[in-house]
Amino acid sequence: MLFSRSVRRYKAQEIGGLQSLAEWLGLSTDELNVAGEKALKEITVYTCIKILSETLGKLPLKIYRDVDGKKQPAAHYLAPLLKYRPNPYMSAVDFWKTLETLRNLYGNAYAWIDIKRSGIIQGFYPLDSRRMKIYVDDMGLLSSKNKVWYVYQDYLGKEYKIIPDKILHFKGLTTDGIVGLSPIEMLKCTIENGKAASNFLNSAFKNGMTTSGIVQYVGDLGPEQLKTFREKFEEMASGLKNANKIALMPVGYKYEPIAMKLTDAQFLENIKLTIQQITAAFGIKLHQVNYLEKTSYASTSEANREFYVDTLMAILTMYEQEIVHKCFTDSEIRDGFYAKFNANVMLRGDTKTRYEAYARAIQNGFKTPNEIRALEEDAPMDGGDQLFLNGNMLPITMAGAAYKKGGEVNGE
Repeated sequence: MLFSRSVRRYKAQEIGGLQSLAEWLGLSTDELNVAGEKALKEITVYTCIKILSETLGKLPLKIYRDVDGKKQPAAHYLAPLLKYRPNPYMSAVDFWKTLETLRNLYGNAYAWIDIKRSGIIQGFYPLDSRRMKIYVDDMGLLSSKNKVWYVYQDYLGKEYKIIPDKILHFKGLTTDGIVGLSPIEMLKCTIENGKAASNFLNSAFKNGMTTSGIVQYVGDLGPEQLKTFREKFEEMASGLKNANKIALMPVGYKYEPIAMKLTDAQFLENIKLTIQQITAAFGIKLHQVNYLEKTSYASTSEANREFYVDTLMAILTMYEQEIVHKCFTDSEIRDGFYAKFNANVMLRGDTKTRYEAYARAIQNGFKTPNEIRALEEDAPMDGGDQLFLNGNMLPITMAGAAYKKGGEVNGE
């Protein structure tokens, strides 16, 4: 091997009970394969990844500059790329949705930074996570020691060695800080459980909810006669077209169903537990996947805030730090340039609540009217750049000062 140590994608661990589970449910092992994109066929996984990717996609990414502690929007040539059109083929919404989907499917998302010879960035292009390998040069054979290298293979089989400065690498949960772990592989058993339950119900409905059973016959039938009878009986009694129809039995035959009630198998409880486990792993709140048991308006509002604080903030911070490190020069970083997703669009709430918060911000002197108008995308007004303070709030030592004249209380 070229390097003394390499970092590669983790391989999925086979679940020992998958084969027996599939056999018990009457499904093939292939039907329960949830590797990569196939995991999206499980509704809870699809919903969780859809929520995370669309949430990231709808947040505008803006460039700011911190000058002497004063943070304000800054003019920078990267702003249109990051906010509107990272490349000629997709909008910013589609670009960030794609990266977040890949990150949640494979644990890693990559975007190639198209840099001109002059050092100017002219585009960002997402790469297929399955075709990327990561190597660590422990011995300094190609460059400086401990340099990380990315090797990407395109769909024609050609390999490209890419330096880290030209790759945006967004990771999921990681144990080494270099390669992210795939949530799908880590949750393989749980996702297969949910998919098996869904396939089982789907198969039951296709069969018209007909239960399996035993046909008793007093006599002897040869193999061909048994096969013929089974095929004709299933054709007559199973399937949606035969649901709730009367099945006729020949003389001498007796059918005894083997019924397994879903409640006896704790089927619904198993589905609920699977939903709770998958949503918890992705950091999604239950009401976001329409699991509304014991849910009220107040608890939903609090859950939305928790989703932002507990789940989204870590994801946004990871994206922002990688973008700043790879997209801005050292001098620009020293000058205070940085990129930040505007998460205020999630926290605005309804109009009444938002305006009450604005009023408090102005009355307490930490927001100017024009700053509030900028949040609502309204034009600034004359005189709106100064801070205001409610005159009713005074230090306790100044109580009654307005009624004193010459050191004495007015009128005395």
